[in-house]
Amino acid sequence: MSKKEKKEKENIEETAAEETVTEISAEEQLQAELNEAKDSLLRLAAEYDNFKKRSDREKEQLTAFVKADVMKKMLPVVDNITFASNSDASSPDYAKGLEMIIKQLKETLEKIGLSEIEALGQQFDPNLHEAVMHIEDENFGENEVAEVLQAGYKLGDTVLRPSMVKVAN
Repeated sequence: MSKKEKKEKENIEETAAEETVTEISAEEQLQAELNEAKDSLLRLAAEYDNFKKRSDREKEQLTAFVKADVMKKMLPVVDNITFASNSDASSPDYAKGLEMIIKQLKETLEKIGLSEIEALGQQFDPNLHEAVMHIEDENFGENEVAEVLQAGYKLGDTVLRPSMVKVAN
């Protein structure tokens, strides 16, 4: 083999060795990138789990706070009901006291955000009213609420209980 052939053979071997090293380093680089991506995803999943737990804890604390606030506002009404139950029911002031308690209770509930659904004389609305009776009466318009049998209530825009009504046809 001539010097020239030897030189070419050495160049070919060097190039093959370099390619093998390049292939190995590219594979190592890809593996490192894959490991980094896995680590990043694991950290993100852990952060999300911690966020979810923290949010649930805050939600529970807020719920407990709101319940306590509502109960605190209701305590004076409970006190007055207790006082009324211990008083003489035959007294002329008994009925007046009960009316005052009912008024106090309604005012307290309004402060919390509860409102009574207007029904009497209104057009029947199946979202707000529950028709339990239909009557024929010329004094009322078509599908007009003629009588409220049980008041309905909303908390904000959410209907807690529809008004049970008698509707004119």
